[in-house]
Amino acid sequence: MSKVRMGLIYKKPEWSTEDFKAHWLNHHGSLVKRAPGLSQYWQNHVTDRVQRGIEFARGPWEFDGFSQLWVADPEAPFGRDELPAQILADESYFMGGLNIVSVQQTTVVEVPNDDVRRRLMKRMSIIRRRPEMSEQDFLREWKVHADYVRTMPGVLGYRQNAIVEREVTKGSASTYEELPIDGIVEFWFESTDSLQNAFGSEAGLKTMAHAKTFLSEITAFLVDEHRIV
Repeated sequence: MSKVRMGLIYKKPEWSTEDFKAHWLNHHGSLVKRAPGLSQYWQNHVTDRVQRGIEFARGPWEFDGFSQLWVADPEAPFGRDELPAQILADESYFMGGLNIVSVQQTTVVEVPNDDVRRRLMKRMSIIRRRPEMSEQDFLREWKVHADYVRTMPGVLGYRQNAIVEREVTKGSASTYEELPIDGIVEFWFESTDSLQNAFGSEAGLKTMAHAKTFLSEITAFLVDEHRIV
């Protein structure tokens, strides 16, 4: 398992999707990649918000992108010189909102190499546990759920990201009640058809039946992923 810092990003409403994506990828990406000790940096640009393959309550989240950073120093992820201020100023310029989470990441189905990933379809989902369930029970059941996912046909990569820290406002710790998200799921498939087939299979139906025993919401997004570092 590894600890990863993730940004849950909204664009400013006056920005077009195309302008937002271009600025995030080209300008902001060039700033962030200068962070010392950054071993990986991925941007996930939302392309679709359809609940494909699942019949599940959708949460209120309407993010436009997800960042993922493998940082050397979680206390100062962008160093201690002028770079953090430059990054913050640029975020204020083109982002309408930014929540930060730190996650404990578990790879359940090994993710393909970068060359293969460029040809695949990726789905990310925000999940929330059932209100009567404790965090410990949720984590225990999510681990069981991983065994169900392993049986599904067509799953080419699957990661679970359990949220351990939250910041509604960057730099200030938040409570679960302020950001009631328990995890972020990453799936890789060959195509949307293979996604539909996976969840429509006997194994997929059993997997989602199990999901309903411990989850109250799944909010799914298709994303276009870009590796910056």
